[in-house]
Amino acid sequence: MLTKATQKLIRSLDSRKGRRKEGLFVAEGPKLVGEMWGHFECVRLVATALPAAMLAEATATQIPVDLVSDEELRQASLLQTPQQMLALFRIPEDEGALADVAAGSLCLALDGVQDPGNLGTIVRVADWFGVRDIWCSVGTADIWNPKAVQATMGGLSRVRVHYINLSASLRALPTDVPVYGTSLSGESLWTTTLQPRGVVVMGNEGNGVSGEVDALCSKRLLIPNYPAGQPTTESLNVAMATGIVLAEFCRQQLMM
Repeated sequence: MLTKATQKLIRSLDSRKGRRKEGLFVAEGPKLVGEMWGHFECVRLVATALPAAMLAEATATQIPVDLVSDEELRQASLLQTPQQMLALFRIPEDEGALADVAAGSLCLALDGVQDPGNLGTIVRVADWFGVRDIWCSVGTADIWNPKAVQATMGGLSRVRVHYINLSASLRALPTDVPVYGTSLSGESLWTTTLQPRGVVVMGNEGNGVSGEVDALCSKRLLIPNYPAGQPTTESLNVAMATGIVLAEFCRQQLMM
């Protein structure tokens, strides 16, 4: 039986304030919990059933396990449709510096992305294209939001998400590290030579990259619509645009 204290703890993690206070986040569903297992410190499991191997490991490492009914899981879950299990994981320490990573590999920077679903999808896209670090402005949505965690589809186990003063960190980069900003006034993505390292900046859903951050970009990229000049929607979803941009970076590296 799930105690009221545990239910209250899980519910508190639906808010950023609660997650900061407890230092925990929630992952739900066998696939997602399985992806996170071993990458993050698990502090509690709540499930209607557990794989034998996971139960044995939880028992051996003294992770509290609550085996509950479908109704109890429904009451505890932060999802509209509970998925057999949920786990509480500890939020890891934020480590690393943008300058160190961007000097040797390609990374993403998010300037004010607001929707947790978009943020989680961007992590999933980054995971697909081998980008291992995402640097977020302090105004970007919280990656530990349950909606964002679910949208990563496990990508969080391989992609590190950091929160920084984005403009200050970009300003501190060595001058030879490219900073690519996405802009409607940029050069065509298809005809621009792209380097395999640096920072790709994606902006806010409604306003794009802020003026302060845009001024720090050494090159601006445009995803042209097709056919050119044909009337079309005003812009692309930021997660979709991220996928297109990263795909072109990868394509060019394969062609070298």
